Formats: sequence, structure tokens, C-alpha cells
Amino acid sequence: MAYRLLLLSALLLFSLAQVLSDIENGDEEVALVVRGTNRRLLPYVDCGGLCKVRCSLHSRPNVCSRACATCCVRCKCVPPGTSGNRELCGTCYTDMTTHANKTKCP
Repeated sequence: MAYRLLLLSALLLFSLAQVLSDIENGDEEVALVVRGTNRRLLPYVDCGGLCKVRCSLHSRPNVCSRACATCCVRCKCVPPGTSGNRELCGTCYTDMTTHANKTKCP
């Protein structure tokens, strides 16, 4: 019984030391969100804010925002700037097409 108590205390102290060292370092980590049935950890992306910036100069901002939000939710990425740079988000973003075979993501 004493051995178990000693082992539990050591584990608790190790965990506490680990948490305190992370706080002291000030490491900023990406917030992770669990979604879907497969329970994978996915990075949280503010799709609304990023798409608002992305579509700010578009000739049809509402259409752009809707398409951008769909791409952001599926790919977890919005390219920087108001146009171009689509390759920075990878093939998920660049290969998504509409029913008319046009590129979907702005």
C-alpha cells in the first residue's frame, strides 16, 4: 500500500513540474479542437475572420465569403492576402472544384 502511495505521489509531482515548466516557458501553442467521429485533434482556424480579409476586395464579397468558408472548414486553411497564394494551403484548397469544374476556393 505504501509503495502505491509513493508511486502515485511521484507521478503527481512529475505532472505538476511538467505543467509549471510549460507555464514558465510561455510557449504559445495552437488551440486544438476535437471534431467528428474519428476524434482527431484539428487546429482551430477562425474561418470567419480570415475569409472576411480574403474577400474584402472581391467584386462579389458574399459569394466569395461563402465559398471561402466552405474551403476553410474542409481544409483548415485560408491563404494570406486578398488573392493568389492558393498553393500555400496545399492540394485540398487548390484541387476543390464546383460542379462546373471551376476552382471553388478563392
